[in-house]
Amino acid sequence: MSKDEVFQPWFTKRGIEDVEAFVPDMAGSARGKVIPAAKFGTGEMKMPESIFSQTVSGDFIDDPNNVEDRDMLLVPDATTLRPVPWATDPAASVFLDCYRRDMTRVPTSPRGVLRRVLAKFESSGWIPVVAPEVEFYLLSPHSDPMKEAEPPEGRLGWTEGARQPYSIDTMNDFDPFINDVYAYCEDQGIRIDTLSQEAGPAQFEINFLHGNAVDLADQVFLFKRTVREAAIEHEMHATFLAKPMSEDAGSALHIHQSVVDKQGNNIFSTPDGEPSELFYGFLGGLQRYMPDAMLIFAPYVNSYRRFLNPDSSPVNLAWAIDNRTVGLRVPDGLADARRIENRVAGSDVNPYLAIAATLACGYLGMVEGSTPTDPISGSAYGSEFKLHWHIYSAIEALRDSNAMRSMLGDEFVTLYCGLKHAEFMEFEEIITPWEREILMFNV
Repeated sequence: MSKDEVFQPWFTKRGIEDVEAFVPDMAGSARGKVIPAAKFGTGEMKMPESIFSQTVSGDFIDDPNNVEDRDMLLVPDATTLRPVPWATDPAASVFLDCYRRDMTRVPTSPRGVLRRVLAKFESSGWIPVVAPEVEFYLLSPHSDPMKEAEPPEGRLGWTEGARQPYSIDTMNDFDPFINDVYAYCEDQGIRIDTLSQEAGPAQFEINFLHGNAVDLADQVFLFKRTVREAAIEHEMHATFLAKPMSEDAGSALHIHQSVVDKQGNNIFSTPDGEPSELFYGFLGGLQRYMPDAMLIFAPYVNSYRRFLNPDSSPVNLAWAIDNRTVGLRVPDGLADARRIENRVAGSDVNPYLAIAATLACGYLGMVEGSTPTDPISGSAYGSEFKLHWHIYSAIEALRDSNAMRSMLGDEFVTLYCGLKHAEFMEFEEIITPWEREILMFNV
């Protein structure tokens, strides 16, 4: 069946006029083209492979594996067709898979990196199951980057200043926005579960139903677009920055993960319901290799601000059952639902890369038979920090990690580290207000 036979009936049935065809880039943003629906699928689609060597600020770095700045072939993934519910004219969106001329996947594509990791699981007869949880803030809109971020006005023009975690009344202040988010997600097949007020003012967390890793990464990617669009419609901004306000809680992207066999059995549990050796191996792999992959879980300078208070953030690699102070939490539940929650990643991550990295660490632990530390009791806040305090040490750790290169690919790791170094150097060139206020005339 040709592309035209797959897509055109779908467009016709829904009256679609335009198609947003895109690729998730390294920052998790959409890069692509808007194509008239009538012309979609009638010819080859191409984009420069260099979209993956673009920093978050729009600059390009040299890619040693793409010195000729070649095009890549873009193949639409028909399973990802969705309406764009906020579009003025009827529109659809679709993800594009990236290939080189020899029809091998582009190794620096984040969606392709995740597929590479999943292929490792497949070769062992395993299938990962994931369920992300994403936190974000609503902000009062302004265009001055020197101005502090502030929560938006709720009902009657009141700005929420107090911290009200799990408050129903606070969520009611933003009912119209929340209702639109749920409606837009339902239209797009984004399977969100519960929404709750978090620790910060106008900070929320949304839980996704568990499922296939690529599909869930797609859903998180689309959810971020959806929340931003819904916020704009209600004259607010939404941010997934890890630490948007210095005095308030940071935003995380927690990843619940388990593994099943070909028959759908959870391999983290033995037949009699006890934790399996593979469960402990996965935990041990996370503890051993997450420092190598920290640059993916905390990809920007701002990401590390979330870790400055060791008494409130799970910045350790301890594990325990039903304990939110640890970096690796095992929810208390039934044996067939046994899973591990990675609580380290910020909400600023690329969801494809964050899911790929956490699964890669766990996979290595299973195949190597890693042994985790003993579970802790009590609070892990304030315990020894075993990750990276600064982005430059995280860059070095990933760059020099043979384990991560074996899982994520040499070309990807080299390019990603180069991108993060370029972004860090751009940040280092900026003289901050603190330096001008405190240092300028006192040193």
